[in-house]
Amino acid sequence: MNMFIASFMFIALFAISMAHFLWAFGRTWPIRNEKLLAQTVVGFKDIERMPPRLASLAVAIATFAAGIFALALADHDSGGFWLSAAGLALAAIFLARGIVGYTAWWAGVTPEPNFRLNDRRVYSPLCLFLGLGFIVLVYFRLT
Repeated sequence: MNMFIASFMFIALFAISMAHFLWAFGRTWPIRNEKLLAQTVVGFKDIERMPPRLASLAVAIATFAAGIFALALADHDSGGFWLSAAGLALAAIFLARGIVGYTAWWAGVTPEPNFRLNDRRVYSPLCLFLGLGFIVLVYFRLT
């Protein structure tokens, strides 16, 4: 069961990583207009351009690494305490991002309508599910 959960988590994190990797190289997939893409995936007030490419590359690497951690957590015999601790840290990061997405403060920071819609329907729920997935994988490791 844990490999099933880890595999789905990896697929989601890999997709996120690949999108950020494309943005790191200046591509505007899946939206051809950079301003509209920035408004849709970043959402900060009056945003005109995507964040620096290095930031997108860092997110691409981090989300890919998180996916690898999910797969590693599915193996009960590897990694020991530190892998479980890293899994809990990743759970906290994803849960925090998921919860923040539903706060009035975050709505004030990211008021762009396209982002708000996607954040409520996709980004925040996905982060919550990933966070819960990491908790479940750590739980399965410890039991």
